[in-house]
Amino acid sequence: MIVLKSPQEIDRMRTACRIAYEILLHISELVQPGVTTFDLEQIASAEAAKRKAKCAFKGYHNYPSSLCCSPNNQVVHGLPTKNPLKSGDILSLDFGVYIDEFYGDSAVTVPVGKISTAAQALIAATEHSLYAGIENAVPGNRLGDVSHAVQQYVEKLGYSVVRDFVGHGIGRNLHEDPQVPNFGQPGKGLKLKAGMVLAIEPMINEKSHDVIVLDDQWTVITSDGGLSAHFEHTVAITDKGPEILTRI
Repeated sequence: MIVLKSPQEIDRMRTACRIAYEILLHISELVQPGVTTFDLEQIASAEAAKRKAKCAFKGYHNYPSSLCCSPNNQVVHGLPTKNPLKSGDILSLDFGVYIDEFYGDSAVTVPVGKISTAAQALIAATEHSLYAGIENAVPGNRLGDVSHAVQQYVEKLGYSVVRDFVGHGIGRNLHEDPQVPNFGQPGKGLKLKAGMVLAIEPMINEKSHDVIVLDDQWTVITSDGGLSAHFEHTVAITDKGPEILTRI
């Protein structure tokens, strides 16, 4: 069941989304060679506590951490470790909070030190594909218009879209209907309405779209060792167009 949010509820979501994005940007700026993702996890948790917000992911389906940290060929749901990051790595960070009965959720991929031209291009393409999808999140469009915009943007550049993991509705629950794939056909699927709030999150692989879940039951990696990048915004569909809630 899809739950439409009132303007008042969307206003409350702005608070959760702003906090989530504020913390995500803060920890992103701390990424450099020698830092560990365990360090970033500790900082994210402390920053949420300062703002009297609950970390959305910790304990969700028994996920053990507050922050998803996915370097290089990890796609999503990577667990923080005490292994130092190295120059040339790329790191996807996914973070969410819960406050005043609503969730906010966002993700970015950032370079660690100096990275290759190929890695830079993948990050840029993934971020641009997110905004291509968001541009299509308007009342009267179909969900397939959002999905296709992401897919078309990256596939023309030779990248592939992860099929096994998708975006989602969000509100009083972290994951709500509808699912938001990053692949699809324009003009197909659910009709978008004002009041829907979607977490749109392209997960884009350098090579094949195939992925593997590791034995920890969380960490998702590319099947061929290629790099992967991930960006996410929480977006409200309004009569005036899409509003990105995860921004400051």
